[in-house]
Amino acid sequence: MNKFTYQDLFSFSKQILLNIGCPEEDASLAAKVLLSADLRGVDSHGVARLSGYVRLWEKGRINPTPNVHVSYETPSTAVVDGDGGLGLVVAPFAMKVAIEKAKKAGTGWVSVKNSNHYGIAGYHAMMALEHDMIGISLTNASPLVSPTFSKERMLGTNPISVAIPAKNQPPFVGDMATTTAANGKLEILQRKNLDAPLGWVQDAEGIPTTDANGVKKGGALLPLGGDREHGSHKGYILGSIVDIFSAVLSGANYGPWAPPFVAFLEPDPNPVGEGLGHFFGAMRVDAFRPADEFKSHMDNWISRFRSAEPIPGHEKVLIPGDPERELEAERMENGIPLIKPVEDDLRVLGEKFGVVL
Repeated sequence: MNKFTYQDLFSFSKQILLNIGCPEEDASLAAKVLLSADLRGVDSHGVARLSGYVRLWEKGRINPTPNVHVSYETPSTAVVDGDGGLGLVVAPFAMKVAIEKAKKAGTGWVSVKNSNHYGIAGYHAMMALEHDMIGISLTNASPLVSPTFSKERMLGTNPISVAIPAKNQPPFVGDMATTTAANGKLEILQRKNLDAPLGWVQDAEGIPTTDANGVKKGGALLPLGGDREHGSHKGYILGSIVDIFSAVLSGANYGPWAPPFVAFLEPDPNPVGEGLGHFFGAMRVDAFRPADEFKSHMDNWISRFRSAEPIPGHEKVLIPGDPERELEAERMENGIPLIKPVEDDLRVLGEKFGVVL
């Protein structure tokens, strides 16, 4: 497994995006969002996805020069129309709108339509931290997930991210799929020719399977919990909430009509909305209590949870965001590892556009 510097992968990704027609500023932003995933160890949503965005562009499903704009608003809410642009660009625009709304109204809420895959949810939620705000980021996604007791693929992995500032402690950053595992984790197993853990996937007949290619063969990802006995109905509920907030609320496609990112599915020929949907929230801490007071108590909360007695075999209790932050520092210094299939995929992409990795 070879390692690459952040700057080399950033420059490569940016150049590919420039070659598909993205303006300089958009290409830089999109590359930054992509690489934030690789730095934080969410390898499934980083440069491994670059060829997928190019594929969507080749199919005319991504507009490289979108007119991203607010199509409806109130003092504290808005709907953003992504004009078919890269979600990597549309989402930061929408989160900035939410932050500006929150500066004036205390909270800001933005639902997005006509967008595409937006990378890792955490990047967008974390944008609120520097403003002493709590950030919330949701998106619907490729319909690969069956509701509890169903064989049919109806939902996406539909992640939820919440970022909360602290004072001296690092921020709390929760970032999770509402499935037992994100599809990108399954793609990594496929590239490594490994089986999936039981509880991730069911086959076309609804029977649990460890076949990492089970979804490609007509099966489905499972909601968080894996099965009813382990609470999959709760994962189903969470995924549904994300879908409704992101798409039903904005006018995007929802449920099985959500346009897929994966290559083995095509968009439904009879859409019920426009593109993919996202939802963002920004909450000014001082709209509830003095920010310094809140952040001091967040420090106390974090410190107490860190000091919780660990179970045998574990050195410490982690706070959401700890593993990603530690890995980001390590990878920025020592390089980002790419498994061979991803490296090969990028080199083929580079050859297509005359860009050297």
